[in-house]
Amino acid sequence: MGVPAFFRWLSRKYPSIIVNCVEEKPKECNGVKIPVDASKPNPNDVEFDNLYLDMNGIIHPCTHPEDKPAPKNEDEMMVAIFEYIDRLFNIVRPRRLLYMAIDGVAPRAKMNQQRSRRFRASKEGMEAAVEKQRVREEILAKGGFLPPEEIKERFDSNCITPGTEFMDNLAKCLRYYIADRLNNDPGWKNLTVILSDASAPGEGEHKIMDYIRRQRAQPNHDPNTHHCLCGADADLIMLGLATHEPNFTIIREEFKPNKPKPCGLCNQFGHEVKDCEGLPREKKGKHDELADSLPCAEGEFIFLRLNVLREYLERELTMASLPFTFDVERSIDDWVFMCFFVGNDFLPHLPSLEIREGAIDRLVNIYKNVVHKTGGYLTESGYVNLQRVQMIMLAVGEVEDSIFKKRKDDERDQPAFSPGGILTPHALGSRNSPGSQVASNPRQAAYEMRMQNNSSPSVSPNTSFTSDGSPSPIGGIKRKAEDSDSEPEPEDNVRLWEAGWKQRYYKNKFDVDAADEKFRRKVVQSYVEGLCWVLRYYYQGCASWKWYYPFHYAPFASDFEGIADMPSDFEKGTKPFKPLEQLMGVFPAASGNFLPPSWRKLMSDPDSSIIDFYPEDFAIDLNGKKYAWQGVALLPFVDERRLRAALEEVYPDLTPEETKRNSLGGDVLFVGKHHPLHDFILELYQTGSTEPVDVPPELCHGIQGKFSLDEEAVLPDRIVCSPVPMLRDLTQNTAISINFKDPQFAEDYIFKAVMLPGARKPAPVLKPSDWEKSSNGRQWKPQLGFNRDRRPVHLDQAAFRTLGHVMPRGSGAGVYGNPAPPPATYQGNLYRPLLRGQAQIPKLMSMVQKGHLGGSVVKHLPSAQDIIPGSWDRAPHRAPCSAGKPASPSPTPPACVSSLAVSLSVK
Repeated sequence: MGVPAFFRWLSRKYPSIIVNCVEEKPKECNGVKIPVDASKPNPNDVEFDNLYLDMNGIIHPCTHPEDKPAPKNEDEMMVAIFEYIDRLFNIVRPRRLLYMAIDGVAPRAKMNQQRSRRFRASKEGMEAAVEKQRVREEILAKGGFLPPEEIKERFDSNCITPGTEFMDNLAKCLRYYIADRLNNDPGWKNLTVILSDASAPGEGEHKIMDYIRRQRAQPNHDPNTHHCLCGADADLIMLGLATHEPNFTIIREEFKPNKPKPCGLCNQFGHEVKDCEGLPREKKGKHDELADSLPCAEGEFIFLRLNVLREYLERELTMASLPFTFDVERSIDDWVFMCFFVGNDFLPHLPSLEIREGAIDRLVNIYKNVVHKTGGYLTESGYVNLQRVQMIMLAVGEVEDSIFKKRKDDERDQPAFSPGGILTPHALGSRNSPGSQVASNPRQAAYEMRMQNNSSPSVSPNTSFTSDGSPSPIGGIKRKAEDSDSEPEPEDNVRLWEAGWKQRYYKNKFDVDAADEKFRRKVVQSYVEGLCWVLRYYYQGCASWKWYYPFHYAPFASDFEGIADMPSDFEKGTKPFKPLEQLMGVFPAASGNFLPPSWRKLMSDPDSSIIDFYPEDFAIDLNGKKYAWQGVALLPFVDERRLRAALEEVYPDLTPEETKRNSLGGDVLFVGKHHPLHDFILELYQTGSTEPVDVPPELCHGIQGKFSLDEEAVLPDRIVCSPVPMLRDLTQNTAISINFKDPQFAEDYIFKAVMLPGARKPAPVLKPSDWEKSSNGRQWKPQLGFNRDRRPVHLDQAAFRTLGHVMPRGSGAGVYGNPAPPPATYQGNLYRPLLRGQAQIPKLMSMVQKGHLGGSVVKHLPSAQDIIPGSWDRAPHRAPCSAGKPASPSPTPPACVSSLAVSLSVK
């Protein structure tokens, strides 16, 4: 499912589900950074119990960001990930559980999509590197200016896959990060933390859902737990609804298209690599003090309130005069199921159903018309009633022909006004072609155009202008759809809008005749199996690790005849791939450096028995789309039997370290010294328990499962070595970790998709006026926080003067900080000093004493005797760490600033 398309549709149709996050930022006073105290009440007027992080949605933007220069090395990447988690934690402030889930080995059904993405990423990355080098050489040959080329390997984002050294190092870094925060952050004081790293099989979001499902089935589960799940994937909305938990919220970065990106050559904004001219960087600020600041604001977060979406859906799906009792929970499950038809990570969407064309609304209307005849709901606890689904699909099939014709008519009826002259849109790569006019200063050109219009009323509003502001002989015109200066699109041989579309579709996409009923039924059966597998995956867990859809394209809705008798069972007892086996199944040969040498050779040796799995180039079928990234990558499917046979010969070549990376692991639970579980876990290690032990639910908010000792455990009074050189070892650790396993159930156990007894539905949020906001066409502005009566806050003049005098105008430390190690002990409010020498709070105090800061602005400042000046060792050098040895006593840490707060007066 296209994330931007689905989210855009959802937010427009149900706008009140969105709430802007209130985010409290760390304060900085003369070189001392005072972090947010997350133990205080949540400023969003809501308290969350559990926070779940779908970590891959954090790892990718932190390691290869699109809107700022990339981190220089792996250490900076890890620091960026830590900072991102800190930011999320300070917004959500969970009180019971933090669950961090990294994608492990995925089911085979997902591996096909992963394979497509990684082949594309590798191909696009190499093409971009070649283009970058070509443009660099051209600019330097013309005498242009470019900063020195950094000597570093291109970061291959394909390494963010289970089994690589990168993911192994990430797991170690996160263990350190968790231990650090449990030792030093008051917001983590009573928190239970579970880390499910890449060695634990399963996609991150589905490991989270599996945890929630299994805990819901326990007698000690609190049915009114308030969950918050972080991630940008559209399927998180469906997964959240599928839990039937009444309090479920999703937090994600606000989607802002066309965010500015720095040029990969000169690191300046406003142009791409292909348009770089090698011009010197303009000075930022009077003394270039803003050189390191970014022109784009930090991304903002939003909440998606699924309880409000449930309100919308209940109103929309309620049907009168049903021959059976209306159940809103079952109706929501059916809605989730229907959304799968417009796209998901495991199946291609049906040709006649596009989100942007209102496909979900069409399905809902058909559903409400047909459900009277079906005699019941389409699904129950993740199982599909195929006879009822057939009725829905055939109803869609009856209008398929008209859908295709309307789609073509809409494409023809999209005239685009194109300004001529310097502001004419240019095709990619054609800006420097002869005769093209490019504005050297677009803002000035636009100003001159406005002035020319004001002074020359005789000039047509469609007239364009040259760079000196004079009218251009060629004015802006209304272009026909076929008049485009872009590269010609490949001919659409299927022509779904013309008679005979089904015959042409099967011939072009499957290379079979549409009259081949046996083949068409095979495609439909595979798709039906897929629908059953996906719904089971969302509601019950992975039904089969081996199943996958074996075609690149979907059938038509009108082909879903006779599906009621199709089998929908899956092979039991299947097991996931091992990490290195998955790498062989999803990686292109260009990413073979992440694999052992003998394994890598299988991807490139012409005599390899599986060389056909790794084409150097491959076709992309636009399949009716406009852009290559929307098309279908025509890669061969991996034959699991052949792959395993080839790997049997190279398995003996694995080193002990590679063998360890190739093994499947599990989850690890962490707690701090103040947690009720701490002493219980410590006693297990002291007694050397060898058998799994039941988790006492009364000590951790009803969580149940099994504990077993961890050979690489974080233990009290043992040094926790920092895997990041810029961060200090934890020499006075008090946190503890242990292996954790969810409650186990029989393979045929069915988790009931119902709201649990004792669950209290949140008070209704929507008012009568909210039902009209999705269709009245005016701009909808989300509320701030969960309290719709919140009053806006304004700073007075004294506050702005204080900000101007006290707050730093430019960090000068680059995009990625070098955070100082936390002190061993904190007193009062936490803070971490910045890397700029000694703390300068006495200087701030002198400003107060001299009257430089208004009394109406500054409150609760500490007295001078409360502050002990001192310096902290911030050198990158660390004493060598001997893991597992008791920590040596450390010198008394410097006294901390107690309750320092600079309050700005508001009105």
